[in-house]
Amino acid sequence: MPTSAQTLGRFAANLNYSDIPPEVVENAKACIIDTIGVSTFGAQFPWSIKIADYARRHSAGGKCSIIGSPGNLVQAPFAALANGVLAHAFEQDGSCEPNVGVHPGGSLVPALLAACEETGADGKNAIAALVAGLEVLLRVGAASHYCETAPESFGFHVPGLNGPFGAAATVGRVFGHNSEQIAGGLGIAGSLASGILAFTKSNQGGMVKRLHIGRSAESGYLAAELAGDGFTGPETVLEGKFGFLEAYCRGADPKLLTAGLGEDWATLRLSMKRFPCAMFAHSSVEGTRELMNAHGFTGSDVEKVTVTGAEKLVSHHNILEPNDIMQAQYSLPFCISLALYRDPDDPRSFSVDALHDPDIRSACRTLVEINARSQEGRSGYSTHLKVRLKDGRCYERENSSFKGQPSNPLTRQELRNRFMLLCESLGRSESERMLERLETLEDQPSFSLSAVAG
Repeated sequence: MPTSAQTLGRFAANLNYSDIPPEVVENAKACIIDTIGVSTFGAQFPWSIKIADYARRHSAGGKCSIIGSPGNLVQAPFAALANGVLAHAFEQDGSCEPNVGVHPGGSLVPALLAACEETGADGKNAIAALVAGLEVLLRVGAASHYCETAPESFGFHVPGLNGPFGAAATVGRVFGHNSEQIAGGLGIAGSLASGILAFTKSNQGGMVKRLHIGRSAESGYLAAELAGDGFTGPETVLEGKFGFLEAYCRGADPKLLTAGLGEDWATLRLSMKRFPCAMFAHSSVEGTRELMNAHGFTGSDVEKVTVTGAEKLVSHHNILEPNDIMQAQYSLPFCISLALYRDPDDPRSFSVDALHDPDIRSACRTLVEINARSQEGRSGYSTHLKVRLKDGRCYERENSSFKGQPSNPLTRQELRNRFMLLCESLGRSESERMLERLETLEDQPSFSLSAVAG
């Protein structure tokens, strides 16, 4: 019997663009568009600039672009690393529903772009490669039973663990690897999984979270290239003894690694972010703004906000004194407090100035209360929100989903508007030109930054 890595390798190697349903193609393109947009916006931050400088310092003479960062081209693995950091630079890259602990765009698209710029692959091949990687990544995430027995409960940052698998499949497909080579890439990727959550409990060091996604993209590229050269990894890397599911998870379900492969398209479960903060904050932030709009109150009118939801909200996201922007974006009390005083749809609202805003800091510290409940029968993102005002009025809202999830997706126009906002630094004409070519990627002779920008 073939192992799961071998089955997934065969699927990725044999997947053709013509095999992919149109709605899956559209979701993959939306993932690419969103990732290019958030990476362009992400290029401005100090941690992004440091990584881009590192990449250029150590890999001159390459063929690959660093998104939104003018300068010399670099070697492909360094481009994957840098663009992965840029994609995750400001908590704007998406996930999926149900949540399985992945950052699909940030982990896969930078590796895809690097491989396509290295090889000159066309748009159809780029889309097929991304879908292959997404189907692998989302199944690895699902099999780990992220929400029930998350590796994050042990202190791992899960997207840094599973990202290399999807990136390896994506890059292997761009390279035209056969099923054995892609399976070998998955075997290597398992030893490149990394990332811990120390940044959530520390006084500094939030930059390292961005690095986890960059390393996912870089590691997937490394794994695929080595596998193409005949470097081998264990075929039992996923479900075998001391494999990924045993080493990092408890109560995992190996059957989910290949369930419905080629029929039940996991790519349709992608989620886009509306706000630049942790996904677990989105339903509460959206609910806060909806209550404010419906009842006409402001942050200064609020006496108490109580959020009830998944245990992870308490164990991981109840950060009352965030020390940097990353911790603030990971803090549910801060994100709700910011939504009371600023527009969370605008990523510029999550600034250093907001971090030190006395009204937001006070609300974060004393006004927002987080409680856990059983989420049985509910989405992992589902929350109950209760807002009590100083005049005695009280409003409640149960949010089972939020804008950007598969059940309530961004419309094409909303996706376009988001891209234009994120790429404002490029100027309107260049942003529109890039968007038009990304929206017709299947017709483009190549997927490269110069091709979509030129």
